[in-house]
Amino acid sequence: MTYCVAMRLSGGLVFASDSRTNAGVDHISTFRKLHVLHQDSERTLVLQSAGNLATTQSIINLLRLRAKDMERPNLLTAPTLFDAASLIGETVREVIFRDSSAQQSGTSTDFSCSILLGGQIAGEGPSLFHIYPEGNFIEATEDTPYFQIGESKYGKPIIDRVLTYDTTLEQAMCCALISIDSTLRSNLSVGLPLDVMIYRRDSFACDEQYRITENHPYFAAIRKGWSEGLLNTFLQMPPLKL
Repeated sequence: MTYCVAMRLSGGLVFASDSRTNAGVDHISTFRKLHVLHQDSERTLVLQSAGNLATTQSIINLLRLRAKDMERPNLLTAPTLFDAASLIGETVREVIFRDSSAQQSGTSTDFSCSILLGGQIAGEGPSLFHIYPEGNFIEATEDTPYFQIGESKYGKPIIDRVLTYDTTLEQAMCCALISIDSTLRSNLSVGLPLDVMIYRRDSFACDEQYRITENHPYFAAIRKGWSEGLLNTFLQMPPLKL
């Protein structure tokens, strides 16, 4: 299991992903789930992945390999982010069909995965897409400015209460980190370190990428502040009167 969240806001995009994968309680590993493709002044694309690790690694590797072939459509030549999402959807279907077709009779491996694609291509504004295992996808809007994949239920309430399309990127990142912290506390299949990125509208930059560990001072401060704030608010609630 994993947890990734991406937000499309008036000022740009925010991405945050955990890095834990597990195949049982005694087999836990760390793999990066946030991937960036970048061309100076032309495009910045960010992909986040959740689901079967072999499937997602195959998809990311195929997309990177095909981006080197200028003779065929790829993520570095797609004219719009919608076209890039379509290419990723086709690759998702291709890999899942290939691997599930080779599955031995009597086994029941789940090869499914979900991908978040966000970024900006010159000539259009920032966009964010959620691509499903079937290869189809939906786009974030001002009314629904964020997507989650993986273990989303524990981190959803804070986002729903705080986030709007006009939330600043810095506040949105704080919200995303609290959302992940809430998930960390409730589900052992999500874990540190975290990979996060802020993309500012029209910057076509990818330099605001960070890896956050247990001892990161900002993360430690907001974890402590959020927990203490919740407790203090709870203690100030009026007692039950029947």
